[in-house]
Amino acid sequence: MSTEDRQMFPATCADCKKETQVPFKPAEGRPVYCKECLPKHRPARRF
Repeated sequence: MSTEDRQMFPATCADCKKETQVPFKPAEGRPVYCKECLPKHRPARRF
């Protein structure tokens, strides 16, 4: 499945309040972040 075939859902970023599209149906009560804000909320990778 390519990204063009993926169903996208509208959402509002919990940090910057920007309207965005996500590839999953946002759950009530769970924050959704745009591409710019998401890295701030991911744990640091350890190698």
